[in-house]
Amino acid sequence: MNNILSTPDYLVFLVYFVIVATYGIWVYNKKRSKVAGGDSKDYFLAEGSLTWWAIGASLIASNISAEQFIGMSGSGFKMGLAIATYEWMAAITLIIVAVFFIPVYLKNKIFTMPQFLHKRYNGTVAMIMAVFWLALYVVVNLTSILYLGALAVSSISGFSLEFCMYAIAIFAVIITLGGMKVIGYTDVIQVFFLILGGLATTYLALSLVSEHYGSDGVLNGYAIMTDKASEHFEMIFAKDNENYLDLPGLSVLIGGMWIVNLNYWGCNQYITQRALGADLKTARNGILFAAFLKLLMPVIVVLPGIAAYVLWKDGHFQAEMLQGGEVNPDRAYPVLLNLLPSGLKGLSFAALTAAVVASLAGKANSVATIFSLDIYQKVFNKTASERQLVNTGKITIIVSMILAVLIAPHLGIDKKGGFQYIQEYTGFVSPGIFAMFILGFFWKKTTSNAALFATIGGFLLSVFFKFLPNFADLSFLNTTGFAVVNPASGLYEIPFLDRMGFVFIICIVGMYIISKIENAKGVVPNGLEVDTKMFKAHPGFVVGALIVALATAALYIMYW
Repeated sequence: MNNILSTPDYLVFLVYFVIVATYGIWVYNKKRSKVAGGDSKDYFLAEGSLTWWAIGASLIASNISAEQFIGMSGSGFKMGLAIATYEWMAAITLIIVAVFFIPVYLKNKIFTMPQFLHKRYNGTVAMIMAVFWLALYVVVNLTSILYLGALAVSSISGFSLEFCMYAIAIFAVIITLGGMKVIGYTDVIQVFFLILGGLATTYLALSLVSEHYGSDGVLNGYAIMTDKASEHFEMIFAKDNENYLDLPGLSVLIGGMWIVNLNYWGCNQYITQRALGADLKTARNGILFAAFLKLLMPVIVVLPGIAAYVLWKDGHFQAEMLQGGEVNPDRAYPVLLNLLPSGLKGLSFAALTAAVVASLAGKANSVATIFSLDIYQKVFNKTASERQLVNTGKITIIVSMILAVLIAPHLGIDKKGGFQYIQEYTGFVSPGIFAMFILGFFWKKTTSNAALFATIGGFLLSVFFKFLPNFADLSFLNTTGFAVVNPASGLYEIPFLDRMGFVFIICIVGMYIISKIENAKGVVPNGLEVDTKMFKAHPGFVVGALIVALATAALYIMYW
């Protein structure tokens, strides 16, 4: 397997780097000429300057990274198209966020998630979550994306893992220091390379399958895949499927998958931040554009993994897929990239780098936004000038990236699998956070103590359900599908998504009870300004949303 880039590959990558860097510098200089002295809202949010297509592209660029290209492709190798539920359900989720969440944020002039918590609840809740989010973004998100991205780039280019980590981190810092506007508009280019290079890899993978079985063309390759690995084209798993713990049947449609997606797309700083600097119509159109792109993503990140599985099952890549003597599904995508011809390999290399760098830049900017506006300005320097806030943000970006580089190799991310690593650790807090947000949005009687219960209690409940099988026999839940045997431990365990659903329900009930008790004692919470008229969408958005919904339904019906 050739893991060395050729001269044409370097030239293609150089063209990508020059285009992104030049455009970023142009946007930055244009912004500086209009904003004197450094405007913090312009730097952190690109207030009023991102178009709908820049918002949509930036949402996808920030979301799609190494955990999708490497981790989700690996999951495609292991379990098949069912993993695409994270992408296709996200398309519907984005529509919900655009209709119901974004209007609340914009109507109440909310620019960061801790700011929402401070305005709706109190400073204690906001500060606890600000510190938590900083730790989560640095220790889980930045580290996993940086490490997985460097691992993939290293396996393709032949450069050392350490060199790739530092190079990617420096590239991301350069883009991030330009502020949200630079990130938003350079993300358009990043997404172009991401999709173009990703489609090239998919084309190669399907062509390889077709040629291996004596045929030609990508459509024939796809037909062969559905025949040779029919079990890899089922969206809803039966209880006896070995991957049921990861994707427990109908829970992906009516259970915990909604919590995963609504929390990620609606209550997540580095996602919602893209739309918070725009007017409502522009923000909605941008989110709708992102929803259309999400429908395309499984073609880029899942099908190559399935193709690699079909070829591996028939004797290909036997040695290349091994790590530590065992098959590592996360190696599927890098293995395919190394088969690309000269030049095309450079394009896919650029696509992978674009995905990693764009995602890192978005997350680092969110770290800077939360620390500068919600911690530094409120605790350390309440009279900070606009210039001081911007400079603090830039220092935070550099520090957070250095921390990520230093601690990433020591977290065992490669052993857990990147996609699973992120889902596991964010899943311990997602149910409580989402419960706190959803009641905070739409039930004015929700109190601050109820929010604290969801934040702290939700985490503790998640830990409890995680380790419950170690001291309790859950076999009685087997008939309901809420507990199945984990082959690795031999214990009956509650599937990950179902655990999240249980915790969410308990948090909602607990918040309701606490709030009612405090309401009876005369506690009057801080309600948000919510007007049902603001949920009405313009006709063009409604038509686009219906198309997304129908397309998603058609995909599930086709691959049920």
